[in-house]
Amino acid sequence: MTLKNNGSSSNGKAIQIAGPITVADLANKLEIGSQDVQRELMKRGILASLNQQVSVDHATQIAQANGYTVLTAGGATAAAQPATAPGRAQKKARPSGPVPRPPVVVIMGHVDHGKTSLLDTIRRTHVTDQEFGGITQHIGAFQADVSAEGDRQRARKITFLDTPGHEAFTQMRARGTRAADIAVLVVAANDGVMPQTIEAIDHARAASVPILVAINKIDLDDANPQRVLEQLAAHELVSEKWGGKTVTVELSAKEGLGVDDLLEYLDLEAQMQELTADPNGPATGSVIEARLDPARGPTATVLIDTGTLFVGDAVVAGAAYGKIKAMTDDRGRRLNRAGPATPVEILGLASVPAAGDQFEVVESEREARQIAQERAEGARAERLGTGRVSLDALFRQLQEGELKELNIVLKADVQGSVEAVRDALEKLTSEEVRVNILRSAVGNVGENDILLAHASRAIVLGFNVKVDPAARRAAADEGIEVRTFRIIYDLIDAVQSAIRGMEQPIYREVTLGRATVRQPFKLPNNNVVAGCYVTDGRMLRGADVRVMRGGKVIHDGSIDSLRHHRENVREMAAGYECGVLVENFNDVQEGDILEAYQTEQVPRT
Repeated sequence: MTLKNNGSSSNGKAIQIAGPITVADLANKLEIGSQDVQRELMKRGILASLNQQVSVDHATQIAQANGYTVLTAGGATAAAQPATAPGRAQKKARPSGPVPRPPVVVIMGHVDHGKTSLLDTIRRTHVTDQEFGGITQHIGAFQADVSAEGDRQRARKITFLDTPGHEAFTQMRARGTRAADIAVLVVAANDGVMPQTIEAIDHARAASVPILVAINKIDLDDANPQRVLEQLAAHELVSEKWGGKTVTVELSAKEGLGVDDLLEYLDLEAQMQELTADPNGPATGSVIEARLDPARGPTATVLIDTGTLFVGDAVVAGAAYGKIKAMTDDRGRRLNRAGPATPVEILGLASVPAAGDQFEVVESEREARQIAQERAEGARAERLGTGRVSLDALFRQLQEGELKELNIVLKADVQGSVEAVRDALEKLTSEEVRVNILRSAVGNVGENDILLAHASRAIVLGFNVKVDPAARRAAADEGIEVRTFRIIYDLIDAVQSAIRGMEQPIYREVTLGRATVRQPFKLPNNNVVAGCYVTDGRMLRGADVRVMRGGKVIHDGSIDSLRHHRENVREMAAGYECGVLVENFNDVQEGDILEAYQTEQVPRT
């Protein structure tokens, strides 16, 4: 590195650049943030890490843009080479291979525990102060700078998903896309762990996402952080303060206390994960949220996973497609390109995609249209049942080696039942199949249970509970099997049979018809034939038959022989007379009722 101060210029700021220089060193000498240097490089088609070197020409351009006079090695004023206009022609200037990227963080927790306040505080203290005019646009996600004061070489960013609760997080997971790298669970110090807190824990665990706990509202008089730690431990989130592995941070989002500590822990967790992405090639990612704007048409906020997204790219997002006409960041600034872990709002789609849909850049708008149509047809086929999640379907996947884990969402009437059923199900785990209880809670089966089951390819089991109407509709739409039981042994047997592939069939009895005995006839072999009149339905040879007298069943057997006059017949319909020989029964009397029936297997849905 050969950059140094070298006297003064007309404006009092002059530096010398004699060779390539790293992004971090250039930012340090210019006394600006590394992210500012990276932003200027992105405008010139370069996506560089902190330790990557940039050319003399590009360093000169950035220095001059920040008011510096740049001198050559001989002391002459350097002239910056004209920059190439941003566009796909600059792809070759980007570094090859993966580069570090910001972590993606989702905020989860119970209602009114301070999720929105925490996000607002982070925006106000780590975003707004750095931008003239503050936040001008809300697009469902934003990036915050977590560099320490005076430590500009460690300038880092965190991307926050600003979504309502964790339902959108579930929807993104349900469609197989990456939703977040880290989950922050917000728990109010005065309320403690609540039902939606537990649901958030279940969702994060189902996604295998590390959980950091933010104990909020510690400024309140009735705050009790220790009680929160006890409740978290009961859900297997043991704080590091108690020797566990879960990071817990006490804070007050309203007062701004502890927020910086939380960001530092998030930064540390991200460094431990060593998150990287390749900025080269067509962009792929997921839709965070989307809506139909009356003035601008379909708009979508997308989070880029890999590659770089350009204005003018043909994209397909779920069953929506189009060509990007405009792209803005979370401050409302127009962008020509966006790299990995960057949330942007795009315009130009022909229709509104769904939250969680995967998007990708393709060669042409025609190809995008074709892919979108194929996805629409595939989604329709799935709704018609090809993608149903049931015990039968899961067993087939187990047999084919596609599945080694049986995910279950369990709801029961009381806590004692929850514990008993959960323990019994966990004992069914074998060397081949692991029974994984994603959620076990008291109460009726709700819509959130269906969403979790859909996201995790799970089945929903209920014990002595009902299924809410909204949950029933959601289960039908998503093809999720919901089974309720009154007897614990039936529940255990159903799961066990599915695992072993020996699920017992369900049978039902179907009444075929009835006949009244008018006169019995004794045959030479001492058998007695019942002369009958069929009153309804039909009599069928070989069918099961009950002989009833005085309203009571006196014999249960089968129809051994059926005759009309002297001819053997297979069946006899209502309104006709016939002779019926009941197997192993000769005590038939006038006035008896013969009820023919048969047992058939009920197909599982």
